[in-house]
Amino acid sequence: MQGEWAGETVGPDVWETCRELIPAGSVFAFLAEHRERLLPPEMFADMYPSANGRPSLPPQVLATAVVLQSLFGTSDVETVLELRCDLRWKAACGLGLNDTAFDPSLLTYFRRRLQRSSDPGRIFTRVKEVVAATGILRGKRRRALDSTVFDDAVATQDTVTQLISAIRRVIREVPGAGRVAAGHCTAHDYTDPGKPKIAWDDEQARAGLVDALVTDALNLLGRLPEQELGERAANAVGLLALVAGQDVEPAEGSDGRDGRWRITQGTVRDRVVSTVDPEARHIHKNRTRHQEGFKGHVAVEPETGLFTEVALAAGCGPENHEAKIAEDLLAAEDEPCEVLGDSAYGTADLRDHLEQQGHDAVLKPPPLRAAVPGGFTSDDFHIDTENGQVTCPAGHIVPLGKPRKTGLRQAQFKKLCAGCPLRERCTTSKTGRVLQVHPQHQRLADARAQATDPAWKDTYRRWRPPVERGIAWLTTKGNRRLRYLGTLKNDTWLRNRAAALNLRRLVNLGLEVAADGTWTLTPATP
Repeated sequence: MQGEWAGETVGPDVWETCRELIPAGSVFAFLAEHRERLLPPEMFADMYPSANGRPSLPPQVLATAVVLQSLFGTSDVETVLELRCDLRWKAACGLGLNDTAFDPSLLTYFRRRLQRSSDPGRIFTRVKEVVAATGILRGKRRRALDSTVFDDAVATQDTVTQLISAIRRVIREVPGAGRVAAGHCTAHDYTDPGKPKIAWDDEQARAGLVDALVTDALNLLGRLPEQELGERAANAVGLLALVAGQDVEPAEGSDGRDGRWRITQGTVRDRVVSTVDPEARHIHKNRTRHQEGFKGHVAVEPETGLFTEVALAAGCGPENHEAKIAEDLLAAEDEPCEVLGDSAYGTADLRDHLEQQGHDAVLKPPPLRAAVPGGFTSDDFHIDTENGQVTCPAGHIVPLGKPRKTGLRQAQFKKLCAGCPLRERCTTSKTGRVLQVHPQHQRLADARAQATDPAWKDTYRRWRPPVERGIAWLTTKGNRRLRYLGTLKNDTWLRNRAAALNLRRLVNLGLEVAADGTWTLTPATP
């Protein structure tokens, strides 16, 4: 059941007796003065539905601790240590001078209740309500979008480690799997916590181990007793099936039916990088840099630097693309906005969506890559989609083909390229140029033309960069590496951190409670 604040402290009240020691105008002083108003107990009532049992620690105390923890990037143990030893933290959370705080596990339990509730981001939502009440965003209709990669909390595992870990999990979670493994899994002693003892510098030995481990996985999956599985057991079986198939292919000269396997050449899309956190993924932020983890997405009001919306999602898949997540980041906007974003947001689909919602898109168009460095791009061709024909820079005209499965249409010049004086600037293909035409070619061409306008460039260069500062605030002081496993837990953390950063920004701008009880900004006088 939900605990209530009794109004009594262990020892002298820190805020009452040591107020002059708490930095004025700081987040600590603000929470000490307005904690109950910012995070009222009724805000968390649905997280404690039962009226029975031992009363919990008052949720507003735990919520305040989570806000400070998110702001300063401390672990649960470090947070409790601050609450025991730092007067600022004690004052902010309403603890007495002699209060030893609570066990660190209570923060874990509180976050778990928060994550399983109907609104895991309620602290961020509450701070957004305060932002709206101050009126600081009134008339400010620009929203700058960006994304960044957050490193996962676990180590990336190689194929051998993943296979062994996944087999162990099935043995541990699925009833009867241990007996099957004892009789049919011989590649490794799965009760041994170490790696198999082989000559790891011997390529043939490594290949033999992979082959044997995949065979063990298939034997285990194919011989499990038929039974209804619980959630943990079903997840373990599904993960093993995924890991056993994502990194291997039939060995040379095998059709896959004789049980001979090898590690596949290349990396499959949507590859699981760790069995400890199966939701983490390989992420390529650009062509040369890749990380493992999740992508964080933000919308920032560039004049104030306030986060208007944030989200954390998996690092790959069309449903997690920046342009798709952008629709959710802007969903709560009740008035038309000027939306700024880099080329990741410059898709034709997002432009259509923004136009339908009445927003003005200031999105950098995706760059065109010439087949030959410094050569012709699609903008050098005259593409007439209405009449279905394309004219190349040399004046050759060919018909535009029908849409393929991907939606692209082709203009095949091929034989016309033979002897063409412009061929060296157009293609390196021996058979001649084949131009791929995007299904929304004209919209993207118009966007590229718009991006050459000096006024457009001035707007983009002035208002787009501030979102980079917001990303820097999110990731500074070790906060690029996540502390939790899975999308939901880390999304909740990101929202809590954005809430804490917004609150700090508001406090720096003079956030106070007016005489009539409303939130207001009163800038400090010099």
